[in-house]
This record gives sequence, structure tokens and C-alpha cells, in this order.
Amino acid sequence: MDVSLVPGSTRPETRARARRAQGPVVVVALAAAALAACSGAAGPSLSMGPDGSPADSAGRGPTGTPAIGEIDHATGAADVVFRFEEGGGFVPMGFFATEAPIFTLYGDGTVIFRDATASPPPDRDGIGRMPPFRTVKLSEDEIQALLGYAVADGGLGVARAQYTGPGADLPTATFTISAAGQTKTVSVMALGMEREAGPDTPVLEALARLGEKVRSFGHEVDDEVAWIPDRWRGVLTPDAFNPPRDWPWPGVVAADFVQRAEPGAPQFPVRTMTPAEIDALGLDEIEGGFSGLSLTGPDGKVYLFALRPLFPDEAH
Repeated sequence: MDVSLVPGSTRPETRARARRAQGPVVVVALAAAALAACSGAAGPSLSMGPDGSPADSAGRGPTGTPAIGEIDHATGAADVVFRFEEGGGFVPMGFFATEAPIFTLYGDGTVIFRDATASPPPDRDGIGRMPPFRTVKLSEDEIQALLGYAVADGGLGVARAQYTGPGADLPTATFTISAAGQTKTVSVMALGMEREAGPDTPVLEALARLGEKVRSFGHEVDDEVAWIPDRWRGVLTPDAFNPPRDWPWPGVVAADFVQRAEPGAPQFPVRTMTPAEIDALGLDEIEGGFSGLSLTGPDGKVYLFALRPLFPDEAH
């Protein structure tokens, strides 16, 4: 498997074939301080102040690009180490129901990602299908390269928690990194969009480059395969856009879809669905999720059903 994390790098087929012949390779552009740390210089792996901002060794606050050595991280198959998601803004309600992280790296090296540049499957029946997810396994060296790039050249080590955008109703990109015993979240409204120059410009430009790399991660790897989830989030709301279809689940009623009260829970009535229940829909090309399916419930009311895969770390 081959990962390229150099900003602006390309992947011609001839280069890809040559790299495959050489075996697993990771190419990563790190800041000079990071390279010095990897060669044995002292310094924290990932240092952040109490508010999530980077701190020096005495905890005094921002110090520029942090030194990066071996970055400790959890190693479980459901432990999120790095995640990128993008959503919100002025979009149809069905889009919110199917929002999912674009890129997730888990502690065991598993990456689940969606090519944000890919076109969705065609809308043949009034149902809005989402592009499918792919998965690949990174080695520990590749995990370290990715985290090092994200913290140093990608700007996460020096970014503050939130950056507003140049206007309202714009999408927000969110980076989450959990390493060195800490979790840091950075949200940027209108990531990559032109805005007035200021003191935040270098960090915002670095974050924009990082966002582009993870959006197009599928172009940077070999040997990825389709990701098939073992659980799904079904979303049911009282509405309809198209002529309703018959209810497909004899043992399920509309009341089984519940808006949960836990912090961070979806703001919709949801139910965890099994692969067999999804097969009962009789729809194809829905591996990435969909919205816009109208159903007549067992109670005679018409509902709008949306679906998205559940990730290993998600409860519902």
C-alpha cells in the first residue's frame, strides 16, 4: 500500500507501478523542527494548552510549529485517531441526515474514507444516493507520517479551536486528532475559501492544504477496497417528496425510530438497522447512504427515510 502526503504531489500510473514494485512507501513533508525531533531531539509529541491551543514545554501557550517525535496514540479498532468531516451550511435537510466523516483513521491503522471529489451514483428513482466508502490499512510508520504531517505542515499543532468564515450559511470543516493523551478539535468555516488576509492566514492555508489531502485521499493510496458496514443509521421523519413505497419491515414500526438525548446524538429520530433490513429495501448502489425515500408506515402515515452507514466508533 502506498501513501503520498506531499502537498501538491501527483500520482501518475507509471510512478504508482514503480512504487508498488518497491513495496510500501510513505512520502511525507514535515517541518524542519519535526524532522529534528524524529532524529532524537527532545520535545513533546503533541503539546496543547488547557484550551486546546498549542503550548511550549512550560505550558505557556502558542510557540509556532511544534516539535514532533514518535506520536503516541490509541491502538483500538474503534479508537478515532484522526478524523475530517465537513458539513452544515445552506443545504437540503436530507443532506444533514446523511452527513458522515469524509476520512477517519482508527488506532489499528484502518482508514475509512469517501472520495469527496467523486460523483454520486445517478438519481434514477428520486432517491439521492451518496458516494460509497472505501477502506485501507496503514502501517504504524504510515500512521506516524500522517499524524506528523497533520500536526506540523497541516497546521493542527498551532491552530486554535475555531475559525469563522467570510459569510453565513457556509459549510464547516472539522478536524479531530487524538494523540499524545489529548484530543484536539479544530473547526473552520468555509475551509479553503478566499478571505481577507490577516494573522491567521498561514494557519488557514495550511489547514486548507490538509483538507484537500484528506478529501482526495483515494488518489493517494493503492490497494483500497470497498468498505461494507455491519450497521446502519436509519433516519425517519414525517414528510414525503415522492410517491411513497410500501413499508418493507414487518417487525419494525415508526415508533422504533427515536431521537436520542445523549450529547452529540443525531438530531433526528433514528434506529440502528441491520444489513438484512437494508437488503429488504430492494435498492442498489446505496452503500454510501441515501436520502429521499418516501414510505407509508404501518400507521398509515407517510414518512421520509434516509440512511447512512454507522462507523466502528458510533453507537447510533
